[in-house]
Amino acid sequence: MKRLAASALFAAEAEWTTMFDGKSLDGWKAAENPAGFKVENGEIVVNGTRGHLFYLGADGKASFKDFEFQAEVMTTAGSNSGVFIHTTWQDKGWPSHGYEMQVNATHTDPIKTGSIYNVVKVNPAPHKDDEWFTYTITVKGGRVTAKINDKVVTDYEEKAADIQGDRKLSAGTIALQAHDPKSLVRYRNLKIRAL
Repeated sequence: MKRLAASALFAAEAEWTTMFDGKSLDGWKAAENPAGFKVENGEIVVNGTRGHLFYLGADGKASFKDFEFQAEVMTTAGSNSGVFIHTTWQDKGWPSHGYEMQVNATHTDPIKTGSIYNVVKVNPAPHKDDEWFTYTITVKGGRVTAKINDKVVTDYEEKAADIQGDRKLSAGTIALQAHDPKSLVRYRNLKIRAL
């Protein structure tokens, strides 16, 4: 056995997978409100009544356990959205699997970007509306880290008391949330890599 095998494996694990081609929602599937998600100027534009856009990947079976996810995001005044992690396809309702990583700078909800919804609260918001920011979410074992523009805003180790049903770390995919008709949020350059 060659010693290079381990480093080659590490290199393969470190490769980023582009989740969005900038032109279409290929590899994604919208639940409940497909009209809430469109592609415009190389961005996924999220605007409309409650709905979720699930990343299924090219083979329709996307699932991640330990990973690093990154996207550029822009909120607009009063907007609310979210990035679900370790979730699974659900045709309606708020996803019951995994955790929601909040996206919100000025919506009336006091739980701001970088928060793990109903688990870890970030306030004030670590970014401003109408400016692109980089959102990095890392899951490794029982730990979730959220960075905004490379600054850690949440570093959370899962606790048994925070697990409610399927709201827990396990494995699953990513989903983007359309929250309400007054919320407009843009996502671009979405990518993910296994850790």
